[in-house]
Amino acid sequence: QVQLVESGGGAAQPGGSLTLSCAASGFTFREYAMAWFRQAPGQERGLVATINARGSVKYYTESVKGRFTVSRDNDKNTLFLEMNNLRPEDTAVYYCKSSYSNDLWGRGTQVTVSS
Repeated sequence: QVQLVESGGGAAQPGGSLTLSCAASGFTFREYAMAWFRQAPGQERGLVATINARGSVKYYTESVKGRFTVSRDNDKNTLFLEMNNLRPEDTAVYYCKSSYSNDLWGRGTQVTVSS
């Protein structure tokens, strides 16, 4: 079964940290680029970060540069998003996505940043 399962979300205070994980199965993970998206209440889903298949090329949306780090473990079919210096505006449901399929989304993991 082809699926993406996000985990690691939760509540954090401003300035805090969380690390998200995305477990992939049902396709050859190491052959595809991956991405993190997020969707805040009342807003459209937006791109946060991307990483190529080898993990050597990364992209970040401007608002998370210097705070978030995307990485992957191709032996464990897992994508990560390390989030530091969190801000209230980072509050959203976070989703991972693979270039394997435009239609494949996980259920997401909620991140809430508040004091």
